[in-house]
Amino acid sequence: MTKDHDHAPEGIKDKLLDAALNHVPFDGWSEVTFRAACQDADVPEVLAHAVCPRGGVDLALAFHARGDSRMLERLEAEDLSGMRFRDKVAAAVRFRLEAVEDKEAVRRGTTLLALPQYAGDGVKAIWTTCDLIWDTLGDGSDDLNWYTKRATLAGVYSATVLFWLGDDSLEHQATWDFLDRRIDNVMNFEKLKAGLQKNPLLKPLLVGPNWLAEQIKPPKGRDDLPGSVDPRR
Repeated sequence: MTKDHDHAPEGIKDKLLDAALNHVPFDGWSEVTFRAACQDADVPEVLAHAVCPRGGVDLALAFHARGDSRMLERLEAEDLSGMRFRDKVAAAVRFRLEAVEDKEAVRRGTTLLALPQYAGDGVKAIWTTCDLIWDTLGDGSDDLNWYTKRATLAGVYSATVLFWLGDDSLEHQATWDFLDRRIDNVMNFEKLKAGLQKNPLLKPLLVGPNWLAEQIKPPKGRDDLPGSVDPRR
C-alpha cells in the first residue's frame, strides 16, 4: 500500500476499519468504537468524520464492501468452468462468507443495519453483493429477470448469513448444506416457471405478462437502485 493511498480517503477509511475491528466485538459499530479507531490509527476525528460522516455506520458498510472485494478476487482466481451454474452461485455465496475474518463483526453489523434508520443501507449492501455475484458469473438478463434474480439471491444470501451466524458445526458444514437446500429451492421454482411458459394451455394467458416483463430493463447506471456501490469501480 503506497503512502499516497494512506492519505487518500479510501486509505484513511482502510486504516480506520483495521483499527475498529479490534473494538467491534466489545462495542459494536458504535461511536465509542469509531473514536477508539481514530486514536489507534492516529487519524484526527475531524478528518475521520470527513471520510466517514456517520462514524461507525460507515465503517460497518466499509467492512461489508471489503468482504465483497475479497469475494470477487476469489471468484476471479478460482476455476469454476466445470461447475453447474447453480453450483457457481452457491460457491460465490460461500466465498463471500469465507472472506469474513471475524464473525462477531458481521453479527454486530447485522444488528446495526436491521435498525429502522439504517435498514436502507442494509438492503443496499445485500443488493450490492448479489449484483456483483450475478455480474461476475456473466448474467445477461435484460428484462424483469435482472431484478428477480438479484432479489431471489438476496433472500438466499440473507437467510444463509443468519444461519451461518449461529452455526458451530465443523468448518460450517451445516451452513453449506443449508445453502445448497436454498439454492435447490430456487432452481425448482425456476423449473416450474419454465414449465408454465411451455404449457400450451397457459401460453395465451402469459402473452401480456411476458410483454410487460420485456419492457422492464435493468438500469443503465446503479445510482438509483440498491446496489450502486461496486468495489471494482
